[in-house]
This record gives sequence, C-alpha cells and structure tokens, in this order.
Amino acid sequence: MYTFLAGIALLIVGYFTYGKIVEKIFGVNEGRTTPAYTHKDDVDYLPMNTPKNSLIQLLNIAGVGPIFGPIMGALYGPVAFIWIVVGCIFAGAVHDYLTGMISIRNRGAHLPELAGKFLGKFMKHVVNAFAVLLLLLVGTVFVSAPADLLFNLMDGWAAMGLILGAIFIYYILATLLPIDKIIGRFYPIFGALLLISALGVGGMLVFTGAPIPELSLSNFHPDNAPIFPLLFLTISCGALSGFHATQTPIISRTTQNENNGRKIFYGMMIAEGIIAMIWAAAAMSLFDGYNGLNDLLANGGPAGVVSEASTLMLGAVGGTLAILGVIILPITSGDTAFRSARMIIADYFNFSQKKVTSRLWIALPLFAISFALTRIDFTLLWRYFSWANQSTAVIALFVGAMYLYIAKKNYWISLIPGTFMLMATTTYILNAPIGFGMALSTSYIGAAAISVILVAIFFIAAKKARANNIPLEEDISNWKPAA
Repeated sequence: MYTFLAGIALLIVGYFTYGKIVEKIFGVNEGRTTPAYTHKDDVDYLPMNTPKNSLIQLLNIAGVGPIFGPIMGALYGPVAFIWIVVGCIFAGAVHDYLTGMISIRNRGAHLPELAGKFLGKFMKHVVNAFAVLLLLLVGTVFVSAPADLLFNLMDGWAAMGLILGAIFIYYILATLLPIDKIIGRFYPIFGALLLISALGVGGMLVFTGAPIPELSLSNFHPDNAPIFPLLFLTISCGALSGFHATQTPIISRTTQNENNGRKIFYGMMIAEGIIAMIWAAAAMSLFDGYNGLNDLLANGGPAGVVSEASTLMLGAVGGTLAILGVIILPITSGDTAFRSARMIIADYFNFSQKKVTSRLWIALPLFAISFALTRIDFTLLWRYFSWANQSTAVIALFVGAMYLYIAKKNYWISLIPGTFMLMATTTYILNAPIGFGMALSTSYIGAAAISVILVAIFFIAAKKARANNIPLEEDISNWKPAA
C-alpha cells in the first residue's frame, strides 16, 4: 500500500515541479496567437476553453492503455509502479507537452509534418505511413476492447456484430462532424463517468486495505520475467505512449493560449498515470497474487480483470458504473484515432476538410480496413500496437529534442527518454517472435549498437539544422482576425 500511495503522491508533485521546469525550458509565449484563431475553420480549428480541452485531451489519450496495459504489467509486480511514475513524469508528460506545444507553434501540425520539418523530408513520408498504421491499430483495438466489455456486461444479451456496428456508427459520426458537435459536447459527461470509476476503485482499494504488494528485491522479477524491454512496451499509456503524439494536435488546434499547455498536455498525462496506478494496484491485490492474476488473464483477458475487479470493489451497481467508465475510455480514444488519421491524410495530400464529402472520402476506407482488422486475434493486435506505439513515442521525443536543440535549450529532457525507449523498442523487435526472433542477449547488443548510431546521426542532423536556421514556428506576423 505504501508503494502505491507514494507513487500517487509523486505523480502529483511531479506536475507542480518537473512540469513547471519543462514549461520554463520550452518558453511559453502568452502573446502568440494560437491556430484555433489563425486557422479557424469551425471543423477542426476552433477555440475551446481550458477545462473542456483538458477533459477532451484526457479522454483522447486514455483509451484502454492505462487500464489494460497496467493490468498486464501487474504480472511483473510492484516494479510496474516505478515505471508508471518515473515514465509518466520524465517521459510521457514531457512527450505530450512538447508535441502539443510544438504543434501549436506550427499551425496545429500532426507528427508526420513535424517529423518532416525537424528530422528531414524522408521522415515525413515514413512517419505518415507509420502514424496511419498506428491509428488504424489503435482504432481497431479500441473497437474490440469496449465490445468485449459490453458483451461481458450484458452477459451475451446482444450479438457481438450489433455491438461492433453501434460503436462503428458512433466513430463515423465523431470522425466526420466538427469537433464541438459530439466530442466537445459529450466528453464532459464521459469524463465524469471516467473519474468516478477510477476514483471509486482507487478509493475502495485504500478504504478496504487491499493487500497491494510493496516493492522489494525479492519481488523485482516475479517468475524470472525479463523486465527489459517487455515491461516498457506492455505498460505504454499511463507511462509513455506514442499514440498521444497523434492526439495532441487535435487539441493544439483548439487551445486558446500557450499558457494553457501545461494543464492540458502535461497535466492530463499525470492524470492518466494516476489511473494506471489504480488499475495496476487492483490487478496486483485482488486475485491471490501472480498465479491468480495470470489465470484470470488467460481465461478472460484484461476485460475479465476489469469486470471482476469492479464488481469486487464496488458491488453490482457500482461495478457496472465502473465498467461503463472503462468502456468510455477506448471509445473516446477510438473515435479520435480515426479523426487523427483523417486529419493526417488530409494534411499529407493537402485536402481541405471544410466539406463533409471531403472528410467522408478519407474516412470510409479507414473504417473498412479497421473492420477487417477486428477479425484478427486481439492479443496479436496488441503486440503490434505496443511496438508501433512506443516506436512512435521515440520519433516524437526525437522531434522534441531537435526542436529544443535548434532553439539552444535543454534538449536532454527529451533526448534521454527518447534514447531509452529507442533501446527498448529495438531490443523488443529484434527479440520478439513477431520481429527477428533473436536471442535476448544478442538483441541487447544489436539494440545498443543501433541506438548509438541513430543518436550520433541525430547530433549530426541537429548541428546542421541549427546552422541552417530552420524556423521553429509558423510565421503569423501578418495574421489578422477574420472579419
């Protein structure tokens, strides 16, 4: 229990301390007009207030990641708490803040465009394809996960096809309509349900004195499971997630002032970390230890753990509300995953999104591909999603480091976590059966060599970019408000 409570406290302190340091390093310009005004189109670009933006950002980035990931990561024991806390404060929240703020400085640009500007034109094409693939995987995972939870909740009351169909219909509407029509109106309600469910489960864990294990040397490697790199890919959302880099531009296009950025981007990542801590603690404490959790995961998957934990902690009625809160998470990230994919493709081909027909021609093929992907095993999808997700985080952190290097600011705040995750993702893909299947020791050596080479290339490119005076932001000196 002490490890759990200390972790929650550190996350909150991290927001007020390290978050402030990151904000100061970046350098907020309160007088600079944001894309919500300079590019206002009343579809994707329009100003919304900070509480609404914060809540939308939280729901956009949360998904099932800070729940399913920590539940599976709980198999590693209390060491999962360390990664959630340290990863969230020094990697995930930095990642989210920098991608959000750099996007604000560049007309709300998505990651592929930012990668092209700061890492080279070739990277724009690579990251564009990579980001769309990631978002398709995210959208598919976040269709399947709530469908499974709803099916369990209703005890098979409705056919899975009908549930999937209903979720897809909602996704289509949320993807196509202006952001303030569905997302801006309903997310406050969804957010309240999310917070009630998380705080309810967390509060009951403390109130009932649940046997949350403490971190010790003896439980550092349960069942001799290798922590590196698997833990750092299993727990992504809640610690560090590249998916967030695809979501922050949605809100960078609706942010009213740069000084709102720490609350919206850094702060909501801290909130997601707290959610991850709660579900990791629930998974560790409620099922008779490692073996019980492993058996439940084998039989019912993470969705089964959520259903069981919610009912145990909050009873039938409260548990149902908690499960509904968890169902909201993937749905409210799945819709924005498809929305982001639409926006990225539109930006890449320079397609105006003012007309709904222009949005439709991009969105429909995305939904068709995603529906086909729902026929693939969830576990396999999650493995590919985890690697693609954290690889995207590496790219986003290197974009942040490049921006800060060119600006002659402390780029290490982004480069250090970026390099660490580069090593983790490279080790994973070299070792994993879905990758090259090398021995773990060989994978460590190969990943270290690749990481050193890529970091060296980064510094060469960074020095050249600084010498060439690559502009850090869009020129809005001649901007005038619309009549």
